[in-house]
Amino acid sequence: MATPISLAFLPYVFLFLLCPLCSLKKGQTVAANETTKSCFRNVNVNSLLPSSVCDHSNKVLNKASSLKVVSRYGPCTVTGDPKTFPSAAEILRQDQLRVKSIRAKLSMNSSTTGAFDEMKTTVPTTHFGGAYAVTVGLGTPKKDFSLLFDTGSDLTWTQCEPCLGGCFPQNEEKFDPTKSTSYKNLSCSSEPCKSIAKESAQDCTSSNTCLYGVKYGSGYTVGFLATETLTITPSDVFENFVIGCGQRNGGTFSRTAGLLGLGRSPIALPSQTSSTYKNLFSYCLPASSSSTGHLSFGGGVSQAAKFTPITSKIPELYGLDVSGISVGGRKLAIDPSVFRTTGTIIDSGTTLTFLPSTAHSALSSAFQEMMTNYTLTNGTSDFHPCYDLSKHANDNITIPQISIFFEGGVEVDIDDSGILISVNGLEEVCLAFIDNGNDKELAIFGNVQQKTYEVVYDVAKGMVGFAPKGC
Repeated sequence: MATPISLAFLPYVFLFLLCPLCSLKKGQTVAANETTKSCFRNVNVNSLLPSSVCDHSNKVLNKASSLKVVSRYGPCTVTGDPKTFPSAAEILRQDQLRVKSIRAKLSMNSSTTGAFDEMKTTVPTTHFGGAYAVTVGLGTPKKDFSLLFDTGSDLTWTQCEPCLGGCFPQNEEKFDPTKSTSYKNLSCSSEPCKSIAKESAQDCTSSNTCLYGVKYGSGYTVGFLATETLTITPSDVFENFVIGCGQRNGGTFSRTAGLLGLGRSPIALPSQTSSTYKNLFSYCLPASSSSTGHLSFGGGVSQAAKFTPITSKIPELYGLDVSGISVGGRKLAIDPSVFRTTGTIIDSGTTLTFLPSTAHSALSSAFQEMMTNYTLTNGTSDFHPCYDLSKHANDNITIPQISIFFEGGVEVDIDDSGILISVNGLEEVCLAFIDNGNDKELAIFGNVQQKTYEVVYDVAKGMVGFAPKGC
């Protein structure tokens, strides 16, 4: 006698039948011991919570010019000051400040009249959004400093003695330019000073020394524009590298010393080191704050990388064209014009992915339809849908795969660590994508959704690539 099938189970029957399409649509040949691409992911619920033990990854690209990447939070932090991982609300607050700053940068008038004085007096001291740090050397003799790296910023800077206007706490001793034989302030007539005026506030001292001022979504730095020797690795040493020597700096930078700018302007590191690295760099962000990744410069590119063009519509940042989203192997019915209205950038410093409202609504609805086995909560004003997974602690749960499609047929299957975020322990675990509030604001592909991929920025060729299992 046949047993009746519960109506609640029918969506899973349908998706089970659909899954072979996920596995076969790319025409891959699969050996007996290999796993095909799946519409669903098995996720251990406890993996959604931060770990207190650092697991150092040994997987680094075969490149001489590679640096270890650590999260600014968690047990692997280079600052020697492990912190409790911030709440989802705090992460979102930092992201919102950063997103506001990015959008302001895109609409900023090229004139900076009065901005320098305002920056020196009225910038609030809050948190900075950059999430990952590396260690580089500055000066002669070389001193090591941990810097947050950021594809959304251009100027590389560090806090400098004597901190005339005040500095935030950092783990290492602050950089002292008087103890470096290679440090040199730049004049206001220098090309870098003229260039920085296009990116930030700029002024001159009475002795014609170039001053800069950069205001972030949270935090700021004001100081002298200078040249110094930058050491990436013992074999990669760059003399006369333009840096900011910060004399007044504010914000909580997790006790790092400053910032490594990986943006698109001539003042950014990729341009300044282009003769060696050919305007090519890549990074892999670890799945957890208790693991490590890498930031690499130049060298070969992974054969597994699939590339999408950097759009010319957003010349100040790394703009990409999103063409669609799939959930559980099902391509969502989202008009491509939704993504083209204002465009999308990929950003290493924004944590969560911000989507146009139409796209977020379609994503959250489809995700919710495929999560009916789990207890839905009321969620929050910013995070939804959300689930109470407290009864599943120590168990595996099954969640639908989410994929983002970019121009050129590039499909990025989001890692397990980039699909859900703990908002309140296991009692409230939510979809890790944020609604922009409308379809007119810039969309941002955040770092949580980039985890475990080797993300390749081939700036010279105008392409960004994604290679799975990078770390």
